[in-house]
Amino acid sequence: MEICYNRLWKLLREKGMVKQDLRMAAGLSTNVIANMGKRKDVSTGVLRKICDALECDLYDIVEFVKDEDC
Repeated sequence: MEICYNRLWKLLREKGMVKQDLRMAAGLSTNVIANMGKRKDVSTGVLRKICDALECDLYDIVEFVKDEDC
């Protein structure tokens, strides 16, 4: 199983945001955003910052999927 961030990318599009906007709003590094783009795991602290910045729940931005389903 892996974490899939497709829900996050969809939410950003719906809000008219790009990854750079998210990085600035949540106070994240470019490396964190790059790792998420590569479907790598990030800390729960990072996920919490994203949820706070986007005013959403964890379920709105990530899901667990089989490796090939993301």
